[in-house]
Amino acid sequence: MSKQKAKAQNQGTGIYKPESIKDVAESLGINNLSEAIASALASDVEYRIHQVVEEASRFSRHARRTTMTTSDVDHALRVLNIEPLYGHSPHNPPTFRRALPYPSAPAAGPVYFVEDEEVDFERVLREEKIPLPRPAGWTAHWLAVEGVQPLIPENPPAVPRDAEPDIASAKLATPPHTGTQFPPTPPSPTRHMNFSTNNKPNQLLVKQVLSRELQLYYTRLTSTLMPPTDDARKAAALSSLRNDAGLQTLLPYLVKWVGDGVVGILRDTTPTDSDGRALEVYLEVIGALLDNNTLFVEPYLHQMLPPLLSVLLHSSHTSSHATHLRVTASQILSHLLTQHSTTYPSLAPRIMKTLLVALLSPGKSKGTREGAMRGLVGVGKEAVRKGLMEGGGSRLIGSECAAGNGAQVVSAIMDALRLLATPSVHPRPLNPSNSDDATLMGELASVLGPFFAARVSPDAEWARGLVAGSTTISANGIPMEM
Repeated sequence: MSKQKAKAQNQGTGIYKPESIKDVAESLGINNLSEAIASALASDVEYRIHQVVEEASRFSRHARRTTMTTSDVDHALRVLNIEPLYGHSPHNPPTFRRALPYPSAPAAGPVYFVEDEEVDFERVLREEKIPLPRPAGWTAHWLAVEGVQPLIPENPPAVPRDAEPDIASAKLATPPHTGTQFPPTPPSPTRHMNFSTNNKPNQLLVKQVLSRELQLYYTRLTSTLMPPTDDARKAAALSSLRNDAGLQTLLPYLVKWVGDGVVGILRDTTPTDSDGRALEVYLEVIGALLDNNTLFVEPYLHQMLPPLLSVLLHSSHTSSHATHLRVTASQILSHLLTQHSTTYPSLAPRIMKTLLVALLSPGKSKGTREGAMRGLVGVGKEAVRKGLMEGGGSRLIGSECAAGNGAQVVSAIMDALRLLATPSVHPRPLNPSNSDDATLMGELASVLGPFFAARVSPDAEWARGLVAGSTTISANGIPMEM
């Protein structure tokens, strides 16, 4: 018995008294709580309090504070998987007041409580109302459109015209002298600006400065691709252009580099094999830029088209690279139109008009006509019908190739005819003694000309498909939009 009394006395000497447990039990309707149970519960509550305080002190130490706040206690409760206490803010800590015990019960100890603030409604109504500030908002506006700053209130004002415009424009046009010198950002040829001082104020040109990393990337990329010596390094560079993100700032410089390189090669009157390999690299660069889904290439489409069409319609490529260059350019042109013809509906008709002029105009070389035919194949089946059947391109080229030369352009025409109608797997030649076949041969010669009619006549099913396609066009009479 003496040991149990000593143990009970030791348990009752903690911070949290058993009397507090009994008070809580009486508030819940439990009046006969024994002393041993109250002491055990008090010691357990004290242990939990020490645990919470210890965890809260860690948060205050990590925050480099010497005062523990209610937020530290809330974080400690969350760490211990206990629901936090709501209604206590660390920015407005409560002030506790101390109430001494009654003289009749000095053993009860002092009581700490939070004094409620008394609010005078008359004083609150008389006070001046403080308006709430306007909440933060966000709007989108153009800082610059293709190097030209729009005149809107969000942008800084333009430079006055009388502030030495020549010197200012020279400074803006000069690239930074760090590392490799880059060409200025080329503007889109579709943008027409009016620089009249009477109608519009001056528009400030925005100078675009490349980062050190992009300058190094541009230098390494161009030096790897040109001259084309190492196929492995070239494949790695093209893969980077095709897949890497973050190249939008470098896009106008790459387009300008490709355009200048193609023009420089095609100006040479004596092309070599190295020129053909360089043109292949430039075409692959354009294809890689079009394949990169992270690039916004729409503003630069009209700067990518001149190199493509120049390679297609150039008359004097090297014989070892001519057909491959024109086929590659045709495939890239088809890919470009597939991606962006819905955004720019007039793009395909304009390209088709240029190719039809190169195909049907008198005096054009066979290389130009071959490139025009390859390009029309890239544009689509209707463009091929327009050029070969309605425009009479097959009859014109057949009369020029009747002498025996021009095998490449003849091959291009035959590929285009296979696009219009599929040849049969087991061809049957047309029989001139048969009246139906003779009529079909006459219609075929009137549509394609005698030269290509003779090349199609060994396949009767193919010939019927071509004649049926031309008859449908004549019956409908719907011209394509130019």
